[in-house]
Amino acid sequence: MDRIIIQGGERLIGEVEVSGSKNASLPIFAACILTEGENLFQNIPKLKDIETISKVLRTLGVRVDQEEDHTYRIDAQGVPYCEAPYDLVKTMRASILVLGPLVARKGEAVVSLPGGCAIGARPINLHLMGLEAMGAKIELRKGYVQAKADRLRGAEIAFDTPTVTGTENLMMAATLAKGKTILRNAAMEPEVAELAKVLNKMGARIEGAGTSTIIIEGVEGLSGVKHTVIPDRIEAGTFMVAAGLTRGNIKLINCPLEHLEAVVYKLREAGVEIEPEGDGVRVIGNTRIRSTDVKTQPYPGFPTDMQAQFMVLMSLARGLSVITETIFENRFIHVNELLRMGANIRIKGNTAIIQGVDHLSGAPVMATDLRASASLVLAGLVAEGVTEVSRVYHLDRGYERLDQKLAGVGANIRRV
Repeated sequence: MDRIIIQGGERLIGEVEVSGSKNASLPIFAACILTEGENLFQNIPKLKDIETISKVLRTLGVRVDQEEDHTYRIDAQGVPYCEAPYDLVKTMRASILVLGPLVARKGEAVVSLPGGCAIGARPINLHLMGLEAMGAKIELRKGYVQAKADRLRGAEIAFDTPTVTGTENLMMAATLAKGKTILRNAAMEPEVAELAKVLNKMGARIEGAGTSTIIIEGVEGLSGVKHTVIPDRIEAGTFMVAAGLTRGNIKLINCPLEHLEAVVYKLREAGVEIEPEGDGVRVIGNTRIRSTDVKTQPYPGFPTDMQAQFMVLMSLARGLSVITETIFENRFIHVNELLRMGANIRIKGNTAIIQGVDHLSGAPVMATDLRASASLVLAGLVAEGVTEVSRVYHLDRGYERLDQKLAGVGANIRRV
C-alpha cells in the first residue's frame, strides 16, 4: 500500500495547473446514460473515482473509452442492463448518480445503497422522495434500491436541505420526464450548474441551475455532446492553503476564482495574498497566519471540502480560531492525527477550537477520508522533520498527482 513521505520546511514556489473538477465529471459521466450517441469530454481528471464511475457505466453496457489522459469518449447508444452492483457502488457514494438517469431512460433501476468516505451519514432519502413524487415505485431490498416507472412525470419537489447529488439525480431524471419539474431549495454548487450546462447541450430544457430553484421541462430524448469540464475548485483551494502555510509564492493556472469566493475571503482574512494574474491566480503567503473563524455552509458558503485543509492553516495561526462544521457530523476525524503532530485543537460537538502553535512536528499519520488525507499532506509540508502519510488511496480518489504537483513547486515529497 502506498505511503507519502514528506520532509517539511520547503517554500513552495512556481506554477501549478489545476486539474478538471472531480465533482463535475462524475455526474456528467452518469448523464451519458440519458443520451443516444457519442459524448466526448475533455479535461477529465485522472482519478480513482473516475475509474470507478467508468466501471459502473461499463457494467450497465455503456462504452467508455479513455482516449488520452484527460479525454473520454462515452457511448450509451445501448444500455442493456439496469443494475449497479454493490462491489462498485460501495467504494464511491457518487455511484448513486446513475439511479435517476436509469429510471428515466430504462424505466427501471437496481442500484446498491452507496458507500464512500467515512465522514458521516449521507442518506439518499431525498433522492428517493423526489423519484416517488415523479411517479417511480421504490423498494429497498437486500441493500439495493429498486425503482420502476413506465415514464417519469414532472413534479414540484422541495428539498428539506440542499443536497448536491440529490439535486443532480433528480435534475437528470426530470430531463426525460413528461411535463415540468420544479426543484426548490436545490443545491447551488458550480458543479450542479455545470451538469445543467452539459444537459442543455444534450438537448435538455433546464433553467435556474446555480440558484435555489431549478425548472426542467421534459423532452423526448437527448443526444451526445462535446464538452470541456470546469477546473476543480477544491484542488485550487488546497494549493492556496499550501502556499499560505509554506509562505510560498504559487501561480495557479486554470484556477476557478469565481467559484472560490468564500475560501478566498477567509484566506485573505488570514493574511494570504490572492490576486488574478494573466492566465492564472497568484497566491502568496508571506506573513504569519492570522486566526479567523470559519463555518461550513452549502455553496456559496465556505465548503465542507475545504474545512480540513483550513484547519491545518489555523493550527499555525496567531491566536485562537473556531471552525464549525454544519454539513457532515464525522468530519473532524483528522483532528487526532493533527494532534499527533503537535496541533492544539479541542472538539466540542460540531465545533473545533484551535489555538495556534509555533510549529508542527513530523509524525506517522493515517488518512481517513479524501480531504483529511490532503490536510495531512499539507501539515507535513510545514512540519519539522519527516511526516509519513499512510492509506493515501483516499487521496488518489480526488487529487490528480498531488504529490508530483507539490514536488514540482519545491516540496520535498515522495511516494513509496
